[in-house]
Amino acid sequence: MKLTHSMRWLLGGIILVGLTGWAVTGLQLYTRMAYLGLILIIGAGIWSALSMHGIHLNRQARILRASMGDVFEEHFEVRNAAWLACPWVEIINHSNLPMAGGSRLLTGIGPHQRRFYTARTLLSRRGAFLLGPTSLASGDPFGLFDIHKQVVANDTLVVLPLTVPISDFPPPPGILPGGKAIHQRSSDVTPHAAGVREYVPGDPMKRIHWPSTAHRGRFMVKEFEQDPQADIWLFLDAQQEVQASLPEQVEAFSEDGWWLRRPSVTLPRNTFEYVISAAASLASYFLAQRRAVGLACAAGKTAVVSAERGERQVNKIMETLAFLRPDGAMPLPGLVTMRAKLLPIGTGVILITPSTRPGLIQAVEELQRRNLRPVVVLIKAETFGGRQEGDSIVTGLLHRNVPVCPIGLGDDLSAQLALPVVFFQRPYMPKSYFNVRA
Repeated sequence: MKLTHSMRWLLGGIILVGLTGWAVTGLQLYTRMAYLGLILIIGAGIWSALSMHGIHLNRQARILRASMGDVFEEHFEVRNAAWLACPWVEIINHSNLPMAGGSRLLTGIGPHQRRFYTARTLLSRRGAFLLGPTSLASGDPFGLFDIHKQVVANDTLVVLPLTVPISDFPPPPGILPGGKAIHQRSSDVTPHAAGVREYVPGDPMKRIHWPSTAHRGRFMVKEFEQDPQADIWLFLDAQQEVQASLPEQVEAFSEDGWWLRRPSVTLPRNTFEYVISAAASLASYFLAQRRAVGLACAAGKTAVVSAERGERQVNKIMETLAFLRPDGAMPLPGLVTMRAKLLPIGTGVILITPSTRPGLIQAVEELQRRNLRPVVVLIKAETFGGRQEGDSIVTGLLHRNVPVCPIGLGDDLSAQLALPVVFFQRPYMPKSYFNVRA
């Protein structure tokens, strides 16, 4: 609430007129006018100090972990613990969360009264965001004094990348199709039984091997080995030089009718954000198929997530992707050279990059020499304001029987990533690649 400077001038004028009139005429009327102005000023100051002293803010969120496109809800409680009424209080949310809600102006908070409200924010950016700090401002009914109070941030919201459903994507074949299993214990139920062991609390009842239980007189459970399916590794290009971006278009979020339909959120107009979203979608897709998925990215600090399966791996990859930034100096071919020698034969490698430099061909050939299966998800940098470095790289990849999935600014990721569930045995170029560039 803005201070009414006119009220200050009015009370100051009353005091000045009173003192001047009393000095000139000696009448008590002017003395009372001066006293009235002083009493109002002193009373307003005491009221402001006491009423703000009793104002307390409590902000809570049910979840501190969400995904882009979700509506984040936060509950605010303003409590007046003083015996004086608070004429008004302004709550200002200084969170670094984009378009953060929660700022309000409340009036007429009585003694020992509470006010509640809910703030909703459409999550349009990934990363970690402080829920605060929050500043409180109040004053007296005349607007003579402005009292502030700062409430520090206690919680941090982690926003995971935007994921889209993928219907199909070319999976790599097994290491040895129809061959031996990988002799490594698995917590999942697979067609390859490895033996039995004693039951421990927490084992599901369906894994109990009843013949062995009856023979030994104690519960025995089956153990399994991993399927002979190749791992999936996602290699992300975070080199700063190859990224491109366009100015952002900020759209205000309206809370009206948000519960009737899911609000739509668009990715930032940045190539690296498309890289992150594509990687998150592919990781979710393959992990849902119980594939082991790993991640490698040479950002400012090289991030590597070992290939594993299960819900825990989903969380690890999503949290890693949430904090990556395009500030790396190492090009993607350098990352491939460094990590390819550590991957098992037959591993499927998905390269996600906005670069069409010749080094991409070298990285693909390096993978093929090691009997790895590359797929390239190409973010078309020219649609983000970057320069086009030629289509010869794309043609070269296709001639090497490497599937290429091009994605431009504004494209539907679900449609662009939905490639046939086979490895292409002939050159393939989606028609969408030849669309008119934005």
